Amino acid sequence: MPKIAIMTDSNCGIMPAEGEKLGIHVLPMPVIIDGQTFYEGIDLTLEQFHEKQISGADITTSQPSPGDVEAMWDELLRNYDEVVFIPMSSGLSNTCQTASMLSGDEKYDGKVFVVDNHRISVTQAQSVFDAKQLAEEGKSGKEIRDILENEAMDASIYIAVDTLEYLKKGGRITAAAAAIGTVLKLKPVLTIQGNKLDSFAKSRGMKAAFRTMLEALRKDIDSRFPHLRKQGLLKVGIANTIMEPEKLEYFKDELQKNFPDMELFYLPLTMSIGTHTGPGALGIGTVRFRKNPELS
Repeated sequence: MPKIAIMTDSNCGIMPAEGEKLGIHVLPMPVIIDGQTFYEGIDLTLEQFHEKQISGADITTSQPSPGDVEAMWDELLRNYDEVVFIPMSSGLSNTCQTASMLSGDEKYDGKVFVVDNHRISVTQAQSVFDAKQLAEEGKSGKEIRDILENEAMDASIYIAVDTLEYLKKGGRITAAAAAIGTVLKLKPVLTIQGNKLDSFAKSRGMKAAFRTMLEALRKDIDSRFPHLRKQGLLKVGIANTIMEPEKLEYFKDELQKNFPDMELFYLPLTMSIGTHTGPGALGIGTVRFRKNPELS
């Protein structure tokens, strides 16, 4: 049975130090703030990121350098036979395509398997946990990649944005639209269905946006995933950028009340998403998970 390393990037919401405790190897994403490059979870915490964002710093994100990706692969292959790398969705970043190209090098052939399973945040994290379980069950790197890619679309995410300022900064809406939306207290609801971050709806206020997301999620579960729910193979997830703790607890409680038969999975929204959504953003979703056969 091959010894397999499970590797991901910090876009999943798992930071490098936490990943080390879980036996997961996390590549930190670079974040450029006022021209200086930081690495998520290494020399920049989420709290520091949000402080800089609120203070008006110029923030952009970037994919990891090919050198950093290969350096982690080389280090892992000193102790493992194979590496399964699960980066963020290829529809949201070029990281996956770059890694796939690098894995074609002769020295990584049959040893590094890059998974394009079209996920980010809590859904990407679930893929990482599934990969770890599959490795423990004795699956090869190729088998793990094929399983995760086959199940890639068994997930759905909705995100509500509290402020339009950062969508305007990122060029996703015009300054005029942002100004009108701010006056009307509109909260855009965005969705990720595999690849791109797309507009879904607009609501007046965050609680109304949350209700819109709940209804959309319910429709997805009823129409796309009823078989998975019946088998007990669905979780609901929630993620956020910085907001008041009592507000976050309210949303968690409401999500659990609406889906009492499903496990609730929480992770903070990462800096790559937070750069575009700003503070106060809230995401909910559903994702397929693999049951531990020993616990079934």
